[in-house]
Amino acid sequence: MSEKPAERLIYGFHAVLARLRHDPAGVLEIYLDLTRRDARARDLVHQARDSGVKLAQVEADRLGRLVGKAAKHQGVVARVKPVALTHSLDEVLESIEGPPLLVILDGVTDPHNLGAILRSADAFGAHAVIAPKDNAVGINATVEKVASGAADTVPYLMVTNLARTIEELKEHDIWVIAADMDGEQPLSGIDVRSGVAWVLGAEGAGIRRLVKQRCDQVARIPIGGTVESLNVSVSAALCLYETARQRGHASTRQ
Repeated sequence: MSEKPAERLIYGFHAVLARLRHDPAGVLEIYLDLTRRDARARDLVHQARDSGVKLAQVEADRLGRLVGKAAKHQGVVARVKPVALTHSLDEVLESIEGPPLLVILDGVTDPHNLGAILRSADAFGAHAVIAPKDNAVGINATVEKVASGAADTVPYLMVTNLARTIEELKEHDIWVIAADMDGEQPLSGIDVRSGVAWVLGAEGAGIRRLVKQRCDQVARIPIGGTVESLNVSVSAALCLYETARQRGHASTRQ
C-alpha cells in the first residue's frame, strides 16, 4: 500500500492512541497485528470502535511492508490525514494569555530530537516550537511516535527567515535567549518569568553565528563529567523546566 498525497502513515501505540484521542476524524484506518491480544491492543480496539474508526487485524509482515521492516511499529500502523499546520506566528502570539514561552530550533534535522522536544514543550507548557523551512525536519511518522501525541497539541511553525522571526518576537517584548556552551550566565541565573523564546541548535554545528547575534542573551547549561555538550532535546527540556520552575508551575500554556 502506498500513501496518497492527502494521507500518511503513523505507527506505535503512543502515536496512534494519541491521534485517536485528539483527532479521531483524522484517523482513516488502523492496522493491528492479529497476534496482539494484550491490554494495549484491547484498549486500541475499544478506542477505535468508540471513535467510529475502521480497524483491520492483519499479519505482522503486512505492517512491515507498510512502514519498513526497520520501523518499530509495535504491531500497529494507522493511515491518517497529515497534521494540519494552520497556525501562523501571529495567530499563536495573539492567543497567548500570560507570558509567552517559545522554542526556536536552528538546524535540528533529527526526527527523534524534534519528537522529544515537542513532548517536553507539551509537558512544560510551551506555546509553539519554531524552525526554519530549510535545514529542519518536518512532522513525520518518527516525530509523531516519539512525541507521543505532542505533535497534535504543540504548534510547530516552519518560517522562511529565522533571524527575521526573532526580530518579530522582540517587537512583542519576548526576550530571546540562546542556550549555548559559551553563555555568559548559567541557566538558573537568568530571569525568565516574562515572555521568553529559547534558541537551541543541533549538536555539533550549534546555533549559527548570525542567529546567535540576534539573541538578547546567551545562557549556558552547567555540566560536569567528561561530555562536552548535551543532546539538544535534553537541553530544551532543561530550559523549559527552568522556565516553569521560575514561573511557579509545571505548565505555562493556557
